[in-house]
Amino acid sequence: MAPSGPQPALPTLVVLLGALLLGPGNAQTSVFPPEVILPRGGSVKVNCSASCDQPISLGMETPLPKKEILPGGNNWKMYELSNVQEDSQPMCYSNCPDGQSSAKTLLTVYWTPERVELAPLPPWQPVGKNLTLRCQVEGGAPRANLTVMLLRGEKELSRQSAVGEPAEVTTTVPVGRDDHGANFSCRTELDLRPYVLKLFENTSAPHQLQTFDLPATPPQLVSPQVLEVDTQGTVVCSLDGLFPVSEAQVSLELGDQKLNTTITYGNNSLSAKASVKVTAEKEGTQQLLCRVMLGNQTQETRQTVTIYSFPAPNVNLTKPEVSEGTEVIVECEAHPRAKVMLNGVPAQPPGPRAQFLLKATPEDNGRSFSCSATLEVAGQLVHKNQTRELRVLYGPRLDEKDCPGNWTWPENSQQTPMCQAWGNPLPQLKCLKDGTFPLPIGQSVTVTRDLEGTYLCQARSTRGEVTREVTVNVLSPRYEVVIIPVVAAAVILGTAGVATYLYNRQRKIRKYRLQQAQNGTPMKPNTQATPP
Repeated sequence: MAPSGPQPALPTLVVLLGALLLGPGNAQTSVFPPEVILPRGGSVKVNCSASCDQPISLGMETPLPKKEILPGGNNWKMYELSNVQEDSQPMCYSNCPDGQSSAKTLLTVYWTPERVELAPLPPWQPVGKNLTLRCQVEGGAPRANLTVMLLRGEKELSRQSAVGEPAEVTTTVPVGRDDHGANFSCRTELDLRPYVLKLFENTSAPHQLQTFDLPATPPQLVSPQVLEVDTQGTVVCSLDGLFPVSEAQVSLELGDQKLNTTITYGNNSLSAKASVKVTAEKEGTQQLLCRVMLGNQTQETRQTVTIYSFPAPNVNLTKPEVSEGTEVIVECEAHPRAKVMLNGVPAQPPGPRAQFLLKATPEDNGRSFSCSATLEVAGQLVHKNQTRELRVLYGPRLDEKDCPGNWTWPENSQQTPMCQAWGNPLPQLKCLKDGTFPLPIGQSVTVTRDLEGTYLCQARSTRGEVTREVTVNVLSPRYEVVIIPVVAAAVILGTAGVATYLYNRQRKIRKYRLQQAQNGTPMKPNTQATPP
């Protein structure tokens, strides 16, 4: 229901005075008030009067409901018009002896619009694109006093007159990032202040705008170009320049498989990371897709990933454990399209298979045979390796290098006897003197006279035994006492001998010079330094 505004009252005294002031003359009909503005559905009182004192007839013609009120006079009547729904012009008429006449009053109905509605905004509006706002207004009068405004918050964007039924008002505005989350609405103003009434406002429900900015550049996708069956790879998809980045969605897909992603958000960027493990069913070429969705737009990047199967090469030995002197075939076999190489063996033509023959020696015990296989997948070389170890059984060995035959140690010193026996299986080693006294191999001992002597070292295994004699010599402390005086005496005698030699030489030189002087022989200058 439109709000009811105040309407002017018509005092009876004014009507009566108006009638009394009318003088004689030509027939004339008067109406009061000549113009009224009232709310829709309201009522109004209208006075009709004639210029003659005794009119033959006096009345009002109108389609509106009416009733005569007050007793009235000889030449005037007052009517009450009710339920006025639209503008109307009731007519007062009179028939006097000197003629007939009529007069109209103008009834203007006012009411606020029944519907003020802002058209729905797009779910997402791209930044930098113009937005068209559209408002529809149904009803409202008088239209000359009705205007329509389009608002951003309380900021007026456009003001226009309401034209047509329904009235439609539009305006176009540029959209930026700062418009994200802004409220837009439509408001009508029915200004009746010129009629001594007030300003009536109706505002539509607000609509919130969501803006977005998705760059034209596709996302960056980082992933392995080749991926082996039953192995795990990492895929990373990233994109910068997003707004609002929190609303962006990312999808990573390998073929028809959607990957579980972990998304990290930056200020205006995001990075999606996923681990992918493929099975043999996906072997071959697959499409990896990264799709970034924001607003109603999408950017995507595709990349080809080749899924391959490449088992490690098989390294086979005739027997993994053989006796010394046995012939062994070493063979390596890999994927039909692979090329293999056996390390440590003569070069062979490239292919998926390689082998060679060897005669096992003790030096081959524990030898590793490594096979390297190379396969080309989508232009990349992938490698696989496999290793097997050969065990060679041979009898015990004792040699000078690892078990010296002679040790000489000072008495009371700390020493560790070392003797290493070789063989496969590893032999047991015992070193005994006189068949009973053991030499503590590998243990730190204090050297005593009891340790001195010749020991028989015996290495024994299931493949035989060998023996070796080792001798331990112990130096007594008395040898040290004798050696020191001898050395000291040798030093003293040596020093005395040098001094005697120098003395005799100088004496002979002086004697020679004296004889030369006595014989008158001129002496040659001595250009050599005197020997020390």
